[in-house]
Amino acid sequence: MKKKIMWVLLAVIVLILLATVVFHFIYREEKEWLAFYIACCGGVLIVNLILSIIFVNKNFKDKDRP
Repeated sequence: MKKKIMWVLLAVIVLILLATVVFHFIYREEKEWLAFYIACCGGVLIVNLILSIIFVNKNFKDKDRP
C-alpha cells in the first residue's frame, strides 16, 4: 500500500511540474505576472507533495510488516 501511495504522489508531482512548465512558457510572452504566478503556485504544490512523501515514509506502517 505504501508503494502505491508513493507512486501516486510522484506521478502527481510530475504532472504538476509538466503543467507548470508548459503554462509558464505559454503565458511568458503575453502576461509575465501570470506566468510567474503559475510557476509559484506549481512550486508550492510540489513542495507540499514532497513534504507529504517525507511524512508518508516516516509514519506509514504496512499491515503486512510486523
